[in-house]
Amino acid sequence: MDNLLSIVTFLPALAAVILAIFLRGEDKAAQRNAKWVALLATTITFLISIGIYTQFDPSNPGFQLVEEGEWLMGLKYKMGVDGISVLFVLLTTFVMPLTILASWNVESRVKEYMIAFLVLETLMLGVFMALDLVLFYLFFEAGLIPMFLIIGIWGGANRIYASFKFFLYTFLGSVLMLVAMIAMYADAGTTDIVALMDHQFASETITLFGVHILGGMQTLLFLAFFASFAVKMPMWPVHTWLPDAHVQAPTAGSVVLAAILLKMGGYGFLRFSLPMFPVGSDVLTPLVLWMSAIAIVYTSLVALVQEDMKKLIAYSSVAHMGFVTMGIFAANQQGIDGAIFQMLSHGFISAALFLAVGVIYDRMHTRDIEAYGGLVNRMPAYALVFMLFTMANVGLPGTSGFVGEFLTLMGTFQVNTWVAAVATTGVIFSAAYALFLYRRVVFGDLIKESLKTITDMTTRERAIFAPLVVMTLLLGVYPSLITDIIGPSTAALVDHYDTAVAAAEAASQHASN
Repeated sequence: MDNLLSIVTFLPALAAVILAIFLRGEDKAAQRNAKWVALLATTITFLISIGIYTQFDPSNPGFQLVEEGEWLMGLKYKMGVDGISVLFVLLTTFVMPLTILASWNVESRVKEYMIAFLVLETLMLGVFMALDLVLFYLFFEAGLIPMFLIIGIWGGANRIYASFKFFLYTFLGSVLMLVAMIAMYADAGTTDIVALMDHQFASETITLFGVHILGGMQTLLFLAFFASFAVKMPMWPVHTWLPDAHVQAPTAGSVVLAAILLKMGGYGFLRFSLPMFPVGSDVLTPLVLWMSAIAIVYTSLVALVQEDMKKLIAYSSVAHMGFVTMGIFAANQQGIDGAIFQMLSHGFISAALFLAVGVIYDRMHTRDIEAYGGLVNRMPAYALVFMLFTMANVGLPGTSGFVGEFLTLMGTFQVNTWVAAVATTGVIFSAAYALFLYRRVVFGDLIKESLKTITDMTTRERAIFAPLVVMTLLLGVYPSLITDIIGPSTAALVDHYDTAVAAAEAASQHASN
């Protein structure tokens, strides 16, 4: 099928337009129709995206299914996928029908709610497929708008503060990225991402305001992109918007935020920072590795003292993203494979954990850990599912959570043993906060009167968790489902990075002689 990438990308947006134009009224029938249209559109998008997977050749490390054309004022419309991006496309289309199903109880402005999620899906898919700087930036930034609305309109009591904090943090970081993109175009004369990967930006040491900058222009460009991607991940210390956003967002908003939006930062590092600014990346690698290690330990300790379930899981996400950045900047095959695996695995696990919080929040309308206890007595199926994803979040062998953490630690150990040692303590802390949460919510005697009539999961809720359970266990016992696809592309990336860094070091030694 021609233009498969464009069809998958813009199908949800088309469904949003149909909802906006043809659906009228706020009665029960109109609300139900809006939900069904959104569910149908996201499901069809997922089924078509499987076509991308079937046509993709894992042995080819380059970009495939490339679509190219002219659009606004001579700018290029260029889309494509490689081994790194194709699985993020599948993750996005896989998660979105589940978020629509999880939103079945929404009763306020249902049509607008579904439109926001459909538009958001199109923009997220565009980020993972864009092969032009301008196109990437438009998708990357426009994704803020529907998420801002989802938090600000359908969120909790403090939603306005959380939505503005989310928007301003992520937008301000991206302003620097835009400046860097203009500088890249001025230097390379193109906005084509594939061409820019082969372009060698200046890496000679420069002096700016009396400061010697190793890596020169590459380091400055790296820092500008880093400002945007680090906030998006989010990395310590620019992570503070995430817990607020998660706590105030509706359940489906938290799922999308954790499962997909956070991954755009990691994807950006892999698509831009390492291949385009290898020397700048190499210069700043020690800083990023230690920031990652601090994030893992610090946010794990912060998670231990949380009283709000969503906030605890949000800090857990920051810690897990620390493993991702650590693996990426280890810049070896194991580290990068592990980072990508960790992002995909976290997409399933974090989505399930936020959905698990949503299940009991829908019944009790509180996220306070103290409000619960002894749920196993009334909700055995829920207790089993929650336990599985708690164990996966800890990194239990046999679940997908183990593979990603193990590979990133292996990759980092080859580069910096001290960082790997500090990060490993985060595995222990994650077991502490995750099991502490589970024990207080699920185990114990059922003594609170309000919980004595609570009901177990409905058929709809079980249907939402089922595919997440399957993927978490399948990837835990058969990780080559992912590593076989990403392997050639990450090998090419590592080879390109090593060659560029070695050439820069040789040139520097030659100049000093």
